[in-house]
Amino acid sequence: MTRVKRGNVARKRRKKILKLSKGFQGSHSVLFRTAKQQVLKALKYSYIDRKKRKRSYRRLWIVRINAAVRGYGITYSEFIQLLKKRDIALNRKMLSQLAILDKNMFQNIIKLCELI
Repeated sequence: MTRVKRGNVARKRRKKILKLSKGFQGSHSVLFRTAKQQVLKALKYSYIDRKKRKRSYRRLWIVRINAAVRGYGITYSEFIQLLKKRDIALNRKMLSQLAILDKNMFQNIIKLCELI
């Protein structure tokens, strides 16, 4: 039977994992077995946090809109309800940007909502 040399494949696999673990602390970036565990954990967390980022930005936009709207004597939920009644289709990201950067336009939107 002929001899099978797997050194090349195994080395590539290990190098790939160790490259991903670069920057981890202690043996997590040096020893293959611990590095593999940490890389799997890190990849899992990065997948989860990509979903969490969307949630946290939405929460931030809602807080900003609520703070901007309270100055005009309305709550956030009332404001969103008025927008839906008036068929103004602006998402929360754009509303928060308007509240921060273009206060006059945001004020016009609030006036449009209250005309009902």
